[in-house]
Amino acid sequence: MRRFQKQQILDVFQSIHILHGQIKDMLSARKYDAAQTALAECQDAAIHVGEAIEQIEGNGTDAVASLEQYCEHVYQVSARIQDLSEQKAHKMLESGLIKAENDVKHMPERREAVFLPYKVSMWDSLESVWMAADADPDCDAYVIPIPYYDKNKDGSFGTMHYEGGQYPDYVPVISYEDYDFENRHPDMVFFHNPYDQYNSVTSVHPFFYSKNLKRFTDCLVYIPYYCTSGGMLEAQGYALSYYYADYIVLQAESFLNYFDPNLPREKFLPLGSPKFDKVIRLCSHPPQVPEAWKDKMYCADGTKRKVYFYNTSINGMLANTEQFLKKMAYVFQCFAEHPDACLLWRPHPLLESTFDSMRASYRPVYEKLKQYFFESNIGIYDDTPEIETTIALCDAYIGDSGTSVTSLFGVAGKPVFILNNRIDSKPEEDDWRGEIIKGIPYPVYGDRKWMITQGNRLYYSPENDFRYRYYCDLPGRMLDCDYSTVLHVNGKDYVCPAREQKILVAADGGIQQTIVLEPHTECSWAFRAAAAYGKYLFLIPNEYPALVRYDTESGQFLYLREHMDIGRQQTDTEWRTGGFCITNGCLYLASPVDDRIVAVDVETGAMSVRRMGGGIYSGCCIAVPYRGEIWLLPHEGYAVGRWDPKSGTMREYRIDIEELVCKDPNHDILCDRYPFSYPAFSEEYVYLPPYWANMFIRIHIDSGEVQRCQLTAASTGDVPNGYYVASAGMYFVPAEADETDEAPTEAPYLLFSNTDRRMYQGDPDRNQWKEIEIDFVKEELRQHIQGFTVAASFLRYACMEDSWNTLADLLEDRITGGAFSREDELESYGQIVANIDGTCGDKVYQFVKNRL
Repeated sequence: MRRFQKQQILDVFQSIHILHGQIKDMLSARKYDAAQTALAECQDAAIHVGEAIEQIEGNGTDAVASLEQYCEHVYQVSARIQDLSEQKAHKMLESGLIKAENDVKHMPERREAVFLPYKVSMWDSLESVWMAADADPDCDAYVIPIPYYDKNKDGSFGTMHYEGGQYPDYVPVISYEDYDFENRHPDMVFFHNPYDQYNSVTSVHPFFYSKNLKRFTDCLVYIPYYCTSGGMLEAQGYALSYYYADYIVLQAESFLNYFDPNLPREKFLPLGSPKFDKVIRLCSHPPQVPEAWKDKMYCADGTKRKVYFYNTSINGMLANTEQFLKKMAYVFQCFAEHPDACLLWRPHPLLESTFDSMRASYRPVYEKLKQYFFESNIGIYDDTPEIETTIALCDAYIGDSGTSVTSLFGVAGKPVFILNNRIDSKPEEDDWRGEIIKGIPYPVYGDRKWMITQGNRLYYSPENDFRYRYYCDLPGRMLDCDYSTVLHVNGKDYVCPAREQKILVAADGGIQQTIVLEPHTECSWAFRAAAAYGKYLFLIPNEYPALVRYDTESGQFLYLREHMDIGRQQTDTEWRTGGFCITNGCLYLASPVDDRIVAVDVETGAMSVRRMGGGIYSGCCIAVPYRGEIWLLPHEGYAVGRWDPKSGTMREYRIDIEELVCKDPNHDILCDRYPFSYPAFSEEYVYLPPYWANMFIRIHIDSGEVQRCQLTAASTGDVPNGYYVASAGMYFVPAEADETDEAPTEAPYLLFSNTDRRMYQGDPDRNQWKEIEIDFVKEELRQHIQGFTVAASFLRYACMEDSWNTLADLLEDRITGGAFSREDELESYGQIVANIDGTCGDKVYQFVKNRL
């Protein structure tokens, strides 16, 4: 008997119990006719319950026999209604009903579990839980694929899809039209689409939105359709269905912090992912290779080629569609040059519909590349429904990092090689500069004697001449730098954090001291910069909830939390951080979106918020002190501010030059954002180097005249190629930190080019420049390249494509740095995956069953 059915019967018994009490009262008041009517109702109810039990369980049950005996008791009370005392009559009725009630309670109880996949390619997120339910002899498990719709640009429903006929033979499915949710009322419902109506690409049928499903079940369980290598997108923590679900399955307890803190913690089941269960099972017992794939997977002599799973993701395509397509062409070319390797290309199942809905103009280019792939016989095109089967047949992964597929390869113990979508050519001899030499803030905010490179390597220039030698490794194994700059304060060299929440002291070829801050777990990028003044070290917050002042003499911290929301604010398109500077004993933090500025007394920590005024200035990204005033460079637009903290007056300069435009290098689109970078001041002019702008500008300090100027130090064009990561523009390097906190005012000036990572020395007034070489010992660099390692908090174990380790290097098995280690990979994933032995599905089902 179903649990739901049993509860319905017990609810009827409870109603009869209540009726017995009413009959007792009627007899006490000698209302015999009313009592006879009530007794008839009791008998009718018992008969209907008995019929229901026989329909469910068949004939001959103890419960039905007890109900028949109960009906006899009802008859006896009815026949002797005026002779029996109300106590005697009530006892006869209750004893008969209690016996039948206990028989029903002790009847074997069956549960009904319903699984609601919508895309067959995502069925793996539910399968191992279904297997556990299906194997339970006391559970009836139903797989009910549900329909979904493509969404038109206006949000309306387009084409409907139903994939119920595409499931594996071992998965019996029933039509969503044949299952009556209201009458069957399944005990538990498992689903994997959390977005309900708020998905911009597709939508399940509105009947299957979580709010409606909750009406028809005692336990609604959401299981993510994705898995992760360590992080989550912010949007994935706030889906509507989380508020209706009774439980949310998590890959591990560490992911709790990504979700809305208002959700009850008891909702979350950190038991792993069924997606991992399936890939672990299939990789342990690989399936047969499809006949159509064999001629590409095997050489003529029967030896197996190494098979590389190529993933093209939606996020990668949307980030920069043109570059994404160039990258596809480059990958196809590399494999065409390596016929001993097999490329298995598996596009994201929603990639083409996303092209149609969001990047329609690029669809023909994509189709041309797809045609080239087929006609050139480059490899295997995989559109099979089960990704785990494909993974079991592949030897390595290549593709984007922002996809759950990397974690599937990780728990399977197979190499993960992360492609850089910017790279679409083989490296030139000096392209290592783009990865080793940092862009902003090097060396604006730090001591130029030091440089922190990828992989948290610390390099030092003994003569302060930009000739760097390896100093030591910094703690942490992140791919990107966990630390921002090094500042010399009060006789010591302090390594300042970016992602980390600790300060390091470098001395004698290593790290001599670690100074730990108050921990805040929800900071993926805690600080954006650091600054020094006297004996104090300041950490400028990004996601960390306080401005931090460290006293290098006393070792005391001061955490300033008030007004910190002013310096970091969210616009419609991005998070922005405001400029900052220290001058005349005061630290200033400017708003990135308006004219507010926070003033902090360096000595006392006293804070105030001021309005700078002005009509065209609208938010600051760089603040630079000069002659007692602060120059404010804009986040957006071409208005530069010049504010006097003493008088509170603001002077503004509108840069109104017809040819002046900005180009976003990340998306290759024109805009008016981030036009200028860190400036330089001469006696007469302030020089504004371009960041995203296409020209240098100079402003006459006294007259305010604005001019375009040509500096011959370097071009302001595009970056040389994709090996120069996230680079754009140029900036002047301020004077070395000493007694002054003002910008440099005399030659020689240093000008750093982000585009090609080169340094120039010269005089902007005379426009005379020479290059200063930023030098490393290349073999020393090579010795400290990471290769396969724990790459980042969101990417557990991988090798990154760069000038040291190209795609061709991977195919030719000549990785620089750490060689692939299956043991290290599995150990790393074990830290972010619960039940990595493949038992998540069984434990999820058992938990829900026991709770019911």
